[in-house]
Formats: sequence, structure tokens, C-alpha cells
Amino acid sequence: MFDLSISENCAGENSRINKIDSGTEKDTLRNITINCPSLITGMSHEMRTHMNAVVAFSYLMKDSCCSNSDREEFSNQILSSCEQLIGLFDSFLDSAIIDLGNSKSDSRICKLNNMLDDLLSEFREILRREGQKELELINEGQVSDISEVFLDKHRVFRVIRSLFQNAVKNTKSGYIKVGYHFRDDTITFFVLDSGQGYFKCKEFLHTEDLNDSLVQHNDMYTAINLTLAKKLIHMLGGTIWIECNGLTGSAVYFSVPAKAAGATDIKINKYINTVIAI
Repeated sequence: MFDLSISENCAGENSRINKIDSGTEKDTLRNITINCPSLITGMSHEMRTHMNAVVAFSYLMKDSCCSNSDREEFSNQILSSCEQLIGLFDSFLDSAIIDLGNSKSDSRICKLNNMLDDLLSEFREILRREGQKELELINEGQVSDISEVFLDKHRVFRVIRSLFQNAVKNTKSGYIKVGYHFRDDTITFFVLDSGQGYFKCKEFLHTEDLNDSLVQHNDMYTAINLTLAKKLIHMLGGTIWIECNGLTGSAVYFSVPAKAAGATDIKINKYINTVIAI
């Protein structure tokens, strides 16, 4: 069940100083990706790092002294590097596409209850494959009387993936919580962790100069993920904010409009088991 303390915490979101709404940073976010030299430099460095890792582990796998367990480990490392490289490209290009105004919201009907089940299964597989045995994934979804809502599920999940990736990067042990609650035609999602990334994530989330922020915190991967998340949420007409979870852990929340789909099933099944006399 959803934690009431989190629900009450989110209820006062309109008064938060550190909240980012859909209008206050519109000019700041525009072209922040394609006009940031530090981001381009960081992209180049990350690409070379992952490509070197792929080459190195591929070479080690050819060694005749390499055991089967070593080959499996090297194979997982290659797969992880490839996924991070692809994810890096996807986030950067998606952010640039939004800058150019070529991306629009696409809301569709989706089931509200248990909507994160498939996504959480994906996350658990990532943690298993990366050997994150000391990191627990917790689901705190809400059970609602509303069965379906209009939501751009693809882009919402894109944001949650970005926030989850940051949480994993900054949390070596403890937990990551992922959940949501629905109220008054608004759905609020959250990703909480017990890690060490709060001050860095807060800087990237509220920065007006990404170049300066990258000088302070040399973490291009987190910067791109949060930049993309902000742009997607603004595009959806939503808001995003961050709080400290514990001493240094991050609690990132974002809200987006999500109207109830109405009595869809009633309309479809209106004449089932009904006799019509003519």
C-alpha cells in the first residue's frame, strides 16, 4: 500500500521552494543540451570509456586460460557497457529532439492499478544482472478505485527509467523505492534511494548553467538523465522536484496530468446479455 507519509508530503507540493513547474524554467531548458560544450565533451569521454571496455573484455574472452565463469562475467560487462552507451545516445538525442520542438505528448488509455509491474520486473532483472545483491527494490504503488487513465505512459516510463538509473549509480547498498499515487486528475510518481547523490542531483535539477554544474559534479550520465527528465515532464505539462531522503539519499517526485478514462467498459459491454424485442 502507498505510504501515507509520502502522500501527505506530496500534498503540499504547491508550496515547495525547490519545485520546478512547467513555465518557470522554460527559457533555461531550451537548447540546454545542444548548446553545452561540457556535455559534448563528457559524451565523448563516456563513449570512449564504454567502447574501450567492450574491446578489452572481448579480448579477454578470447584468452584460452579464461574460465566459463570469467567469460560469463566478461559477457555481462560487455552487455552493460553496450546498454549504457545506447542509453546515453538515446537520452542525448531525445533531449535534442525536444529542444528542436519535434516531440509532442501522446496520451492514451492505460490501466492504473499495478501499472509499474512490468517496469519493476525490468529493474529487478537489471539489478540481478549487475550483481547488486545489497540493493533492494521496493514497490509502493497505490490501489485506486479508478481503473484507467489517459497518460503518455511511454514518456512517463522514460522518466522513471532515467531516475532509476541515477539511483542505481548513486546507491551501492540499501534500497530504491518506486511508486505513485493518483489524486484529482494528477498522478505523482516518485523514485527514492538511500544513496549518496542528493546534492549532485539537486544541482543538476535546478541548474541554470549546465556547464558550471558539470564543473562542480563531473557526472555527465546523471546530468543527461535529469535534463531529459525535466524536458519530458515539462512537455507533459507536469512538475518535478527533489528532496533529501535521509542524510544524502535522493527523493525525486514528478506529477503529470492524468484524467480518468471514464466508464469505458460500460460503453463497450452495454448490450451484453440483453434481449431486444422488435
